[in-house]
Amino acid sequence: MSRERTSQARRRRTWRGVAGVAAGVLLVGGGLAAANAASSTGTKAAAHYPVSKNATGTAAVVSAANAFLNTLDADQQSATVLDFSQANATAWSNLPCAGTCRPGIDFGSLSEEQLAAAESVLKVALGSGKDTGYDHVMQTVLADDVLASAQSTGSPAPAPSVTATGTATSTTAPTDVPTGAPPSGGTGGGGGGFAYGSGYYYLAFLGTPSQTGTWQLHFGGHHLAVNITFKNGKVAGASPFFSGIEPTSWTADDGTTYEPMAEFRDGMLALTGSLTTGQLAAAKLSASFGDVLLGPGSDGEFPATKQGLKAGDLSPKQQKLVLAAIHPWVADVDDATAKQLMKTYAKELKDTYISYSGGTGLDTNGDYVRIDGPSVWVEFICQTGVVYRDKVHYHTVYRDHTRDYGSEFSFS
Repeated sequence: MSRERTSQARRRRTWRGVAGVAAGVLLVGGGLAAANAASSTGTKAAAHYPVSKNATGTAAVVSAANAFLNTLDADQQSATVLDFSQANATAWSNLPCAGTCRPGIDFGSLSEEQLAAAESVLKVALGSGKDTGYDHVMQTVLADDVLASAQSTGSPAPAPSVTATGTATSTTAPTDVPTGAPPSGGTGGGGGGFAYGSGYYYLAFLGTPSQTGTWQLHFGGHHLAVNITFKNGKVAGASPFFSGIEPTSWTADDGTTYEPMAEFRDGMLALTGSLTTGQLAAAKLSASFGDVLLGPGSDGEFPATKQGLKAGDLSPKQQKLVLAAIHPWVADVDDATAKQLMKTYAKELKDTYISYSGGTGLDTNGDYVRIDGPSVWVEFICQTGVVYRDKVHYHTVYRDHTRDYGSEFSFS
């Protein structure tokens, strides 16, 4: 990022806590500390939404969404509840492009009360397992504060507290580096341009949260895109889900070590590590990859032909490793939905393919692994770090051939 863009990013920073990892911006009680968040405007909400403290399942998600909306004023509600259109639903990115490429209200503009209510929505909607769901998402957000802190000090290499793994041995430019004009397509406001930090994550409800209608929980920022579509009180789709991380691990000032994507990486490593020499040869792709194939803006572009090693030809133990490798991505939705999706992917396992490019160590730029089934699609790739250039960082994406955006749009 150029000095000019860095200066612009700092001027746009609305949540003063984003650069304060060293000053104590930590996960507190499962949520982000918000001591420096902007104060509330004090304006009453234009609309009041019903809240049920006894709601369970998807009804609890609706109730939490309504409770959050009740903390907002009229303008904030208008920025949060948007049309469930294809343009809004597909407006997500891996870039640190703030509200220029994604819709919704930014965390940096929220008061302490509003931020807590927003986090409650995520806590109810996402999986509850350790290092998955809410925990994983909030650690991803926290990692962006690490980047903001490093950027503010102009540190191009890992700080002493950073324990990022992997080695960037290629000179290939990472795709997280913003170039040219910011991407368009989002309807979000609240600060534009390129910037790191937890204040630049955006929450939107596409359609009105309801147990009878169709709507989407849309949350994301740099290295994160959560898209959960609800239809008539059920989750109709938990994808696309983009998850990346830089640095891959770090130790905070209080001694806590974070490694948000360790379970994702380790599942892939266990799978590829179980393959024989012959199986590795069958799984090897001839193409090289600089990023995930089906990232932002690539909706519906699944390859027509599956490539690699067929899971139906693997041993029962190896087939279990395929499912275990898939699970961390699927676990970033509520537990009941994740369980149902995993049942579907298990039934389709014999026709699911495993492939890779580069190496299988997931520690070098260009190392790439893919799982492609009748429904499930998962990609994992290592790239040269953007801020920590002597380390790798991860890009991954989870999609479903038939369930992306709740099957509401056609991309053919």
